[in-house]
Amino acid sequence: MNKYLRQLFTAVVALFVILGLSSTIIMAVRANALNNDPRNARSLYHQLGAYRGAILASDGTVMAKSEPVNDAFKYLRTYSNGPLYAPVTGFFSINQTADRGLEASRSMLLNGEADSLIWQRAKAMLTGTTNQGASIETSIDPKLQQVAYDQLGTRDGAAVAIEVNTGRILAMVSTPSYDPNKLATHDTKAASQAYNELSAGQNSPLINRATSQLYPPGSTFKTIVASAALETGDYQTDTKIPAGASYTLPGTATQLPNAEAQADGVNGQISLQEAVAWSSNTAFAQLGVKLGASKVSDMATKLGFGSTITIDGTESTGTPMTATASTFPSDPTDDKLALASIGQGDTTATPLQMAMVAQAIANNGKLMQPTLVDRVRAADLTVLSQTKPQTMANAFSKDSADKLTTMMESVVSEANPQLAIDGIKVAAKTGTAQIGTDNSAIDGWVIGFAPADDPQIAVAVLVHNTDVYGSLAAGPIMRAMMQEALQQ
Repeated sequence: MNKYLRQLFTAVVALFVILGLSSTIIMAVRANALNNDPRNARSLYHQLGAYRGAILASDGTVMAKSEPVNDAFKYLRTYSNGPLYAPVTGFFSINQTADRGLEASRSMLLNGEADSLIWQRAKAMLTGTTNQGASIETSIDPKLQQVAYDQLGTRDGAAVAIEVNTGRILAMVSTPSYDPNKLATHDTKAASQAYNELSAGQNSPLINRATSQLYPPGSTFKTIVASAALETGDYQTDTKIPAGASYTLPGTATQLPNAEAQADGVNGQISLQEAVAWSSNTAFAQLGVKLGASKVSDMATKLGFGSTITIDGTESTGTPMTATASTFPSDPTDDKLALASIGQGDTTATPLQMAMVAQAIANNGKLMQPTLVDRVRAADLTVLSQTKPQTMANAFSKDSADKLTTMMESVVSEANPQLAIDGIKVAAKTGTAQIGTDNSAIDGWVIGFAPADDPQIAVAVLVHNTDVYGSLAAGPIMRAMMQEALQQ
């Protein structure tokens, strides 16, 4: 009898152990997956029925907020001037998980479920009040954002502005954009239709072109090759380097020309400064080969190439907002290295990455961590967290940065006077990358900073699939952004 009782007891204990383990797995290990499962109606009602915190611009302008409504979900997410801020906010939808922008990267704070809000949740429970999510105060300057958005207009492109000394992102625009309000509607059929329409095709407006799309950076990449050359100690602004009207790519019969006669130099030679000013393809292709892939690649890596860049958030606050890793080819043959050194071939970059390059040059070679959020406040206005500037890398010396600045000033003063701003010194580098079948189209670029003698703002602008040089397509947009930022 005792034998059977022991077996029964063992079986009961085993069942309780199995029950405990399964409950633990469901409640702890798989909790997030189950909560995020679109079939989980209870989770959906819980999220949409919570008062989600606001997302604010740097001057307090409301970019996103929750408004009470008379339906089962209680609150409707609304976006003021939605298309303008969509690359920053992302969207919060009834039938699509927030997977981009601050709605995703700060989701746990916005919906009030973050660990840092435990006391606020306890207080709400004890007082019988509604638990409210935290508000997110961003670094976005609404006026600068609007100027960039208006300047890009209907074109396919992106613009990014960064505060030089801190890495704060002052503007981040991607066009074409979309209206998050169409995805936030409580009409599930309309929300699904809107998402299907917006997400279709390779040119989806849901793609943040500033952070998630790679483009050949064209001649803006020459700033990286120039910095690698300066750091060797063998080159100065007046050092003569090989140039010429054309250059035969090593091991091929392919001729690489220049766009301007001034870029050819004199007797096959040109100073490093003039090579930057007139964007000499023949000079920089040969300089890249002379330096070698390792030196150019090392400098690109120091400036952020090859790594995904986290812009905002952590796993504990939601789904981090990241920028796709920009690329420089690994162990290229000399012909491919020559092309990569002028920002063509296998070299690709995001507009954010190239804005970071401009920021590092303006900041004495110090690359700052780009950030979007200044601070997070609980519903009672107490500050939960405040972002502090962080250095990502000391990419190159102040001496090299000063020389790069001088060379980039000459891009404006000598080759592109239309980019000048009265009373303000501007440093810039234009770029015209050939794309498409038979190089039939152009990605127009410009990067720069101002004032060159006391840098405050660094900018990168891309206009995709255009038919004019980067100085003409992207240059005026950068100039307008700088004027707006510096007049405030």
